[in-house]
Amino acid sequence: MVFHFIALTFMVVSVYNFAHGLLTDPADVVTLIIRTINTLVISLAMYELGVGVDKEYSTVKKGETIFQNTRRTITRFVGTVCIALVLEALIMIIKYSQLDLAGNLYYPIGIIVACSFLLCALGGFLRLTAHAE
Repeated sequence: MVFHFIALTFMVVSVYNFAHGLLTDPADVVTLIIRTINTLVISLAMYELGVGVDKEYSTVKKGETIFQNTRRTITRFVGTVCIALVLEALIMIIKYSQLDLAGNLYYPIGIIVACSFLLCALGGFLRLTAHAE
């Protein structure tokens, strides 16, 4: 429940900052949109974390083992984190291309490589725990 409240707070703050930014400085719309998307992605990750924690500590559905529940929760959360990381890398690429900072493209490339390692680790986890079902 706490994570859901934090996610809702991030969403409200994001909408407020977007509206406030449009009213005060409408010339800087691209940066405003990038910041809003960044905050909303963090909000989505917090929401998914809350869903995972709620499922972990709630009663187990009929016919579902704790291993199945854990595998599904970890898969959903890691998937959400990977989406957030890739979106963050794309936002950084857009920002660096606007500011003519092509030398800083190593950072978003590093994020994408780290995300690919995270997905490979998730695949390994799912493969090694396949017998638990």
